[in-house]
Amino acid sequence: MPTPTTARLMDGRELARRTVARAAAEAAAITERTGTAPCLATVLVGDDPASHTYVRMKQARCAKAGISSRHVGLPAETTTDQLVATLTELSEDVGVQGILPQHPAGPHIDERAAFEAIAPEKDVDGVTARSFAGMGLGIPGFTSCTPGGIVRLLDEYGVDPAGRRAVVVGRSPILGRPMGMLLLGRDATVTYAHSRTTNLAEVVREADILVAAVGKSRFIRGEDVKPGAVVVDAGYNPGNVGDVDFETARHRARLITPVPGGVGPMTIAVLLAQTVDAAARALG
Repeated sequence: MPTPTTARLMDGRELARRTVARAAAEAAAITERTGTAPCLATVLVGDDPASHTYVRMKQARCAKAGISSRHVGLPAETTTDQLVATLTELSEDVGVQGILPQHPAGPHIDERAAFEAIAPEKDVDGVTARSFAGMGLGIPGFTSCTPGGIVRLLDEYGVDPAGRRAVVVGRSPILGRPMGMLLLGRDATVTYAHSRTTNLAEVVREADILVAAVGKSRFIRGEDVKPGAVVVDAGYNPGNVGDVDFETARHRARLITPVPGGVGPMTIAVLLAQTVDAAARALG
């Protein structure tokens, strides 16, 4: 790949706008056809201000896309069993087609147990073991929203992972791990790295496609980016700063996502699109 002077920005906002527009058109068609609008239920444990802000934002985006929303707020002292019961009830509710538990839910909550209470056909955030297995085995279903959004961004900018060396820095079960599996499914040679990887800089320098998802501000140094690489920064840290040192990396990469405006808009766009897909299957 040629070495550019300045990387081209991968604009997630425009692709997200088009993705949501398509979802809104399908939501309108479902509503007209069935008399029922697609419905996304959000569940939030506790009073974290940032989490409340995220939920309100998602509700607003749902409304603009013709998707109804239902919010269930639970007190901070909610137990795992109580959260599981709430998610099970929503899974059995025919009026709900998608379920989104806002996480993190608190250190006292067994999030895996909570996730597994969500019916797979309503797991529009791609957090259940069934969705995880589907991403790994190439079985059609819902992807984790951020990795799914990244794949769409790569497609939009003509990045074919086949035969390329991809490095994913991060190993969370809803971002880093499924990201690597989706890239492997596109025939990339995938390396997982993380904050405890020995000689991380050397691993990063091998990446034709670099996905930073470790959650640490400017954790990836720009000088370690391979010239001509595609850099996807899935981090979002205080001060609107990603996991990659953007100002340095942009002078070595061929393509790079900005923070904000890159990966973030695609995450919620995929959530809305998958909610509409779930409704289409459930409502006909």
